[in-house]
Amino acid sequence: MKIKKIINKQRERRRYRVRKKLRGTAERPRLSVQRTLKHFSCQLIDDEAGRTLASASTHDKSIAGGGNCESASQVGKVIAEKAQAAGVKQVCLDRGVCKFHGRVAAFAEAAREGGLEF
Repeated sequence: MKIKKIINKQRERRRYRVRKKLRGTAERPRLSVQRTLKHFSCQLIDDEAGRTLASASTHDKSIAGGGNCESASQVGKVIAEKAQAAGVKQVCLDRGVCKFHGRVAAFAEAAREGGLEF
């Protein structure tokens, strides 16, 4: 139990360290990523206005799959399309507590292929 508390503290510190450097604006919103064991989701957030511009998730029926790299790349393609429809080309990636490999890296690569610039 003590190890779990230590790991959660490390994740909390990592989240704060990543997020203190990032602020989303209307021209360059924050692309926030959340992953769980079964699902992957992301949001485009304008922190100045305090609103979400677009979101995509494996919970959507249009995106099949669960918490694997293939479904994360599908989410990346969908969020790139929604961002372009909203008039957004540049974003700043907020990976939160996640390390940049595996599903997060697959998502980022698919979003870049879809036309988003990080």
